[in-house]
Amino acid sequence: MKRVVLASANPGKLRELGSLLAPAGVELVPQSALGIEPAEETGNTFLENALLKARHAARAAQLPALSDDSGIEVDALGGGPGVRSARYAGDGASDAANLALLLRELAAVPAARRTARYRCVVAWVAFADDPAPLIGEGTWEGRIAPTPRGSGGFGYDPAFIPAGDTRTAAELPAQEKNLVSHRAKALRALVAALDAHGVYSRP
Repeated sequence: MKRVVLASANPGKLRELGSLLAPAGVELVPQSALGIEPAEETGNTFLENALLKARHAARAAQLPALSDDSGIEVDALGGGPGVRSARYAGDGASDAANLALLLRELAAVPAARRTARYRCVVAWVAFADDPAPLIGEGTWEGRIAPTPRGSGGFGYDPAFIPAGDTRTAAELPAQEKNLVSHRAKALRALVAALDAHGVYSRP
């Protein structure tokens, strides 16, 4: 197994990313387990933040690093919360607080205008100053439910209804979500890039 530091302490991300990358021979170690403090997310795009976090973790751990930056874009909010999804209700806000704020802001928005998408960018660096990071991107279209449902997933999942479905992302079995989510799509693109560049060998 290739040991790689994950530039996140989010248990939901670790669970999803670890499950998705295990078949690629990758063992993810969260940066918190190595005593690494999170990087400050000062980028204006998901890509900028993903690279900032990956390079920071790689430099501190002296290991290859993987980072994802992801969030939800709501059309009625002009694409917000976007890169501020994890801190929408303020720095250090909980998932529940962020979701509650989003639903309050959409309370008067009719169903037809509640379209949204999850967006994810994943970045892999072999070392901190890697001049050719590998990138994967993915989106997951859907809409925002008026009230949260389901106990699975994390973040905005209880209110995100994928296009063509009636269930929220939090009501999907993990195996099903891991086939169709924005993160799954981004990771498939990244794994293809890793394979093409000979970073790992398929089992």
